[in-house]
Amino acid sequence: MNLKAIKSGDARQSWRGLLDRVLKGEDVLIERNGKAVAVLIPVEDYEALQEELEELRAARRADVVYQAWKQDSSLGKPYHQVREELVQEGLLDE
Repeated sequence: MNLKAIKSGDARQSWRGLLDRVLKGEDVLIERNGKAVAVLIPVEDYEALQEELEELRAARRADVVYQAWKQDSSLGKPYHQVREELVQEGLLDE
């Protein structure tokens, strides 16, 4: 994969050109203060990756909660209590 990196300030100045490159199938990495912060990709690629992205983001959220629980296990709840709450909120069928 050929990933072109561009500084955020330069990206602002050449936004239309960046969009044209992405429309041609190129991926563009945007950096701020030397740190990679975002990637522009064709919308077709994004749509194909949405399910995987959601799973990745959910895993990151779960890890944050797990790390907090490791620091203070009193933050946890018994499964039956969590299940009851999810059913009450309509997020889980009985």
